Amino acid sequence: MVNVSVGVTKSMATGRAGETSALEDLPNVGQAIASDLRTLGIRRPAQLRGRDPYALYDHLNRVTGTRHDPCVLDIFIAAVRFVDEGRAKPWWTYTAERKRVIASLARPKASTTTRRSSSFRAA
Repeated sequence: MVNVSVGVTKSMATGRAGETSALEDLPNVGQAIASDLRTLGIRRPAQLRGRDPYALYDHLNRVTGTRHDPCVLDIFIAAVRFVDEGRAKPWWTYTAERKRVIASLARPKASTTTRRSSSFRAA
């Protein structure tokens, strides 16, 4: 379960990416998400710089053997963006982006050539 109360914090209004030393100091990151990041070997906010939040989420799912709530991915995006860009936003700001990216990855790639098998039958 995702703790939505962590979304708006004092650090979001006043904190800067370079001033955070603990994962829990990051906007949107509480104890549970900090624990997830530690599971991935991330101990300090600076270790998120330049990381791919989608890859982090996929890795978390593989390592734990559990498909985590997609909102965890939103929080990963928010945390990485804060560290990279210094802009703090509530995690749910990234929900629409996550949905667009996931949908684009799920679409089949269009082939450059179209072939029909002789056994093809329209339904």
